[in-house]
Amino acid sequence: MEFGLSQEQILLQDSVNKFLGDQVPLAKVRQIATGEDNDSEVWKGLTELGIPSLLVPEAHGGVGLGTVDAVIVAECLGYHVTPSAFISSAVMAPVALTAAGKEDTLAAIADGTHRVGIAFGEAIGARRDAGILVDGTTLSGKCLFVLDADADAYLIATPGKSLYQVRADANGLKRNLLTTIDKTRPNCELILDKVACELISDDPDVYLQTLDAGRVMQAADTLGAAQCMLDQAVAYAKQREQFNRVIASFQAVKHMCAEMAANLEPCRSMVWYAGHALDEVPEEKRLIACHTKAHLSEVGKFVAKTATEVHGGMGFTDLVGLHYWFKRIGANRQLLGAPELVRDEAARIQGFAA
Repeated sequence: MEFGLSQEQILLQDSVNKFLGDQVPLAKVRQIATGEDNDSEVWKGLTELGIPSLLVPEAHGGVGLGTVDAVIVAECLGYHVTPSAFISSAVMAPVALTAAGKEDTLAAIADGTHRVGIAFGEAIGARRDAGILVDGTTLSGKCLFVLDADADAYLIATPGKSLYQVRADANGLKRNLLTTIDKTRPNCELILDKVACELISDDPDVYLQTLDAGRVMQAADTLGAAQCMLDQAVAYAKQREQFNRVIASFQAVKHMCAEMAANLEPCRSMVWYAGHALDEVPEEKRLIACHTKAHLSEVGKFVAKTATEVHGGMGFTDLVGLHYWFKRIGANRQLLGAPELVRDEAARIQGFAA
């Protein structure tokens, strides 16, 4: 028995990597990050590849693939530090809407014309001066660190883990762009004043299923970003010379690269299994999603730090652009739950904490 990707999954991986390598070079990422451009062309290209339709059932115009396939795509997007709404609109939204039986917008999500942002911050952890108040069919309050500032609609989770959907153009809704370290994927703050909403689900399991999927995708994105930083560090070490020798010949640099590889390689199996568990191992999916998010956050942080050190002073320059991957990993670490919070959740799931 072979434990690995199928031929179809390898083809998907190759297709996405080829598109991103050709159409989303670092120069394009830099333009989007600095505000000179937006991600509309990138999203259009991903739509032509069928990426927003991956998890949408075939009955609604989607491809109906599994979570492992989405994990593969997320890793590719992280490797190329791609600006996109993949995690929110192509993964979390279809998971939530399908689980809740609210399927009227799935076709529009599948063809890329309807983007859905995710506002789960108030359910994950309460923040001062924030919070959501439900009053019948309206929502009031504030949501911080909302995924996808340019979405057409938002899924909002309340502290009670109910899910509501609001339109971005609804009366009483204001979006404030947040300044975060990751400029490739803009986050925003939602301020709601009696905004009309639709109840998607009041079942906490729907919220948790959606959250787990998002966390696994962030882990996969971090895996791809960390792998790219490792590859760049190795390539730089092979061509940078000191004392008439390439620095890759120095034992200390060899150890740094080897330690990054040794820490990162087992993570790939962990992320793949997490994707598999979400679909096939219901008794483990919550726990493995928490562990995967927390572990990749720590390994990603180590790889980002070490790869930058291998580059020396060049690692801090915009010429190399390594900071885009560094910041991507840092943002993934905090969004949808920092590793400390996620490990606490894992402990509670296992009965190790009250």
